[in-house]
Amino acid sequence: MVLRVDDVTLDFDGLRALTSVSMSIDAGALAALVGPNGAGKTCLLNCVGGFYAPTSGRIVFGDAAIQGLPPHRIAAHGIARTFQFVELFRGMTVLDNILLRPAPAHAGRVLAGGVFWGRSRREETTHRRRVEEIIEFLELERARKELVASLPFGVQKIVAIGRALAMEPKLLLLDEPSTGMNREEKENLARFLLRIKHELRMTMLWVEHDMELVGDLADTVTVLDFGQRIASGPPDAVLRDPRVIEAYLGRAASREKGAG
Repeated sequence: MVLRVDDVTLDFDGLRALTSVSMSIDAGALAALVGPNGAGKTCLLNCVGGFYAPTSGRIVFGDAAIQGLPPHRIAAHGIARTFQFVELFRGMTVLDNILLRPAPAHAGRVLAGGVFWGRSRREETTHRRRVEEIIEFLELERARKELVASLPFGVQKIVAIGRALAMEPKLLLLDEPSTGMNREEKENLARFLLRIKHELRMTMLWVEHDMELVGDLADTVTVLDFGQRIASGPPDAVLRDPRVIEAYLGRAASREKGAG
């Protein structure tokens, strides 16, 4: 088991965003986290990534309890994430965006005899080689020297995934990567997610709204509604669960009634 979330509760100034949420992810799995708008999906992702500190509960990654750690320390454990809204440097090229990474832990040390310089140079060479492999893997060769701002939104989302992969994580957190994509772009995304799973053997926790994608790709699905887990298991069973259908269709019916 790569990730275990145990009874995580999250409060904001008296408002409860998550209530005793538990879930687990096995190594190499593509685990989808779904639910209606406002269900708490991104809140849970932010707790795993260190952007929010849970009010109570535990989050265990491998053998380490990581709840409450800051994002840079969680990243050092081997967790990387993308965001729902692309967070890239739009005035920089695809290559330069993917090359960016946090400074190594030893960067601030004063080492004698040029040891630091030699190590840094080797690490930089290795990192650049890795970035070129990612660009090829994600089929971004033609765009590698293009400014991010000039690219279609769907391609920008793939670049963001590339930057996360460049951190060589053990767990990849994906926050609604298909948002804003057209059908062709979603098909490309699906292909890359399957390649990341099967070729890189990377574990992923994937927040998604497109239930067709979830049904086609996910190994497991956890459903949140009003900050609580209402279902978890294989996609075929979960997406037919009456509670899940009610959470989605019941919410949609209420909106239509209100609009009428």
